[in-house]
Amino acid sequence: MDIALFSSMVLFAFVMAGTPGPNNMLLTFSGANFGYKRSVPQMAGIPTGIATMILLMGLGLSWVFQQYPSVQWTLKILGSAYLLYLALRILRQSQLAKQQMAKPLSFFESLGFQYLNPKAWMMTSSAVASFALPGEAYWESIWALVLTFFLVNPVTGSIWVSFGKFIARWLSAPIARQRFNITMSFLTASCVVLLWV
Repeated sequence: MDIALFSSMVLFAFVMAGTPGPNNMLLTFSGANFGYKRSVPQMAGIPTGIATMILLMGLGLSWVFQQYPSVQWTLKILGSAYLLYLALRILRQSQLAKQQMAKPLSFFESLGFQYLNPKAWMMTSSAVASFALPGEAYWESIWALVLTFFLVNPVTGSIWVSFGKFIARWLSAPIARQRFNITMSFLTASCVVLLWV
């Protein structure tokens, strides 16, 4: 594979994975409330989910979306509903005592969330459409995309979790943590609005 093309893939992955969105809002929340170590399974689930989605796109799922737009609309509706559920879950955290706080997203919850995350669908379909090479190089380019997101997602995810952990030092007072969790709940819910505008 051409080094310039691979460099473009890496830049694309950093921009898509690193910019604010549902995954990064949830990672920041997790870092602030549960710390870095307990957020690792959630961080690991994201690139795994993205990788499987890229492989599905490579196998022709993007064609299904083009032929049957209702499938994509259904995923968008389900994703929006799940994001609102997660926003409510975060909001509930703000009402619980620290010792009662729920666990962060598990590896499988995080992986599964990618299939309901409209940004993840947009990211993977754009990646395959932009970087999949024709002919014999097709699967080489698909696997290069998988590798790229496996390398990039842990870096960007780590930054967002660390940002949340950094913020946590100002959240020792219950009222400060409550306000932070309410803000993160609102930002997660606002991702739904951005999906429909």
